[in-house]
Amino acid sequence: MEFKIAIGPQFEGERIRKDDLFIEFGGPKVKAKAELATIKKMDEVEHGKIEIIGPDIKDLAEGGSYPLGLIVEVAGTELDPDMEPVFERRIHQYCNYIEGFVHMAQRNDIWLRISKDAVKQGLTSLDEIGKVLIYLYTSELPIIERVAVTFITDAQKVENFLPSALDVYKARDERVRGLTEEAVDEFYGCTLCQSFAPTHVCIVTPERVSLCGAISWFDGRAASKIDPYGPQFVVEKGELLDTEKIVYSGVNEVVAERSMGTNDTFCLHSLFDHPHTSCGCFESIAFYIPEVDGIGILPRDFEGASVIGIPFSTMAGELSGGKQVEGYVGMGVEYLRSPKFLQGDGGLRRVVWMPKKVKERVKDSIPPEIFDKIATEEDVNDVDALAEFLARVEHPVMAGEFS
Repeated sequence: MEFKIAIGPQFEGERIRKDDLFIEFGGPKVKAKAELATIKKMDEVEHGKIEIIGPDIKDLAEGGSYPLGLIVEVAGTELDPDMEPVFERRIHQYCNYIEGFVHMAQRNDIWLRISKDAVKQGLTSLDEIGKVLIYLYTSELPIIERVAVTFITDAQKVENFLPSALDVYKARDERVRGLTEEAVDEFYGCTLCQSFAPTHVCIVTPERVSLCGAISWFDGRAASKIDPYGPQFVVEKGELLDTEKIVYSGVNEVVAERSMGTNDTFCLHSLFDHPHTSCGCFESIAFYIPEVDGIGILPRDFEGASVIGIPFSTMAGELSGGKQVEGYVGMGVEYLRSPKFLQGDGGLRRVVWMPKKVKERVKDSIPPEIFDKIATEEDVNDVDALAEFLARVEHPVMAGEFS
C-alpha cells in the first residue's frame, strides 16, 4: 500500500510546536473530543471503509483547534470484547507512526496535531490517516481481519457521540473494581509511551490503572496475550518488600530493566518515596501542597491554574518524560477509586483540593466524612484561602490525622 506521507516507528516522539502547526484536533481548547475502538461481527465491518463526517483537513482554517470523534471498528474470528481497550490504545501508537502528525493522551482527552510540512507533503485529508490506521492494525495485529475508521469533525455530531463513548469508558472501569493486588499473581507493564518518555515504565495492577486511564489490569492481560512481544507485558510480582507503600521485588526488576537502569524502585502507592514515573499521557496529576501538608489533584482538562497557581501544562512539563519526582505523580482519575490510592501517604484523607468535576465523578469513593472538607475551585483559588478553608471545616490534615 502506498501513502502520501512517510510512516514508521522512527517518527514516534516527534513534536509539533506552535510555529509549525497547521491545525489541531482536540486538546485543551476543545471540549468535545473522544476516540473509541469497538469490536464488531465480521459482517458488520466493511474492511477498508473510511468515513469523514464533517469538514476535512483541507476545509479547516489554518491555526485552528477543532472537535474530533475517532472511531475504529475491528472484526476477527478470534476477537474478544476484552480486547477493545487494547486496540483503542493502539490508536495512539499508530498515529504517532505518521511523520508530521502527533497524537497525545486518550479517551476523551485526545490531542492531535498536524504540521504545516505534513500538509505540504500531502496530508490534506483524514482519509490518509484512516488508510494508515487500517494498514497498521491489520499488519501489526494479524488477529484483526477487518477494520473501518470513522472521523467525526462536525461539532454537533461530536457532542452527540461523546456521551456514548463516556458510557463505554465507565463500563470498562467498573469491571475491574473489587479485584485486589493480593488476589492475582502478576501485574502488567506498558512501555507504549517510551517514545515520549524513554525511561518510563507503567505498572498496571488491579488497584492501579495506567497513568493514561485507558489500560486496566484486565486490558493488560488481554494485550499481553494478543501480542506477547508488544508494549504491554506480564510483570511477575515477586516478593512484597513494603506493605504500606507497596513495593514488589518483581516490579523493581522490570522497572530497572525497562528504564535502562535509570530507576530501580517503584513504590506503587506513594507520592513521596520513589514514586511511579510519569510519562506525558497521564490523565491527571497528584501533587503535594507543603503549606497545608496535603495533596491536590489536577486533571488534564482543567482550565486555568491549580490552587497553587500552576496550570496543568506547566506542572506536566516538570514531571513528564519518565522522571521520578517526589511530591508529584501522573495518574488515571480512576485511581482515586482504588482502596490503595496513595495509601503510603494517607490516601484520600490527605487530599485537600480537586476540581469539582473530578470530585463529583468519584463522589461514591470519597469517605462521606471528608467529602465536604475537600476544597474545589469554587471554594478557594490560592493556598492562603485553602489553609483558611481547611481550618474552618476541620480537615484531618490540619491535625495530622490522615494516616
